[in-house]
Amino acid sequence: MSDNITLLRRQNVLTLFQRFAEEQMRDGVAPKGMEQLFAQALQISPSMWSQIKSSRPIGDKLARQIETARDQAAGWLDEAHEPHGLTPAELQFLQLALSAWRATNAEGRRQLRHAVRQIADAKA
Repeated sequence: MSDNITLLRRQNVLTLFQRFAEEQMRDGVAPKGMEQLFAQALQISPSMWSQIKSSRPIGDKLARQIETARDQAAGWLDEAHEPHGLTPAELQFLQLALSAWRATNAEGRRQLRHAVRQIADAKA
């Protein structure tokens, strides 16, 4: 399997996971256990999902299984997809952040920047 198709499939399945997680959270499902729920939706084990996210290539049979489970056309994982802009959750967060920014003074803005930097730096 070529590196391009391996990377493309991984990126696309992560996009499917993001969509799934946002749908579930919109429906009130807690984030804890989301990865396990996604694995169940794909009819794979949580450990296989973990391997797929990190390094395991997605073969043709598994790719078709994932596409079917997530109501995508056959071959969807093999195609490049343009980003659709910000997700609804991202837009909601940005609106909240902007409201907080505008509603506070210089000290409040400094605290907001500091809090966001701490979270961003923790991920790096």
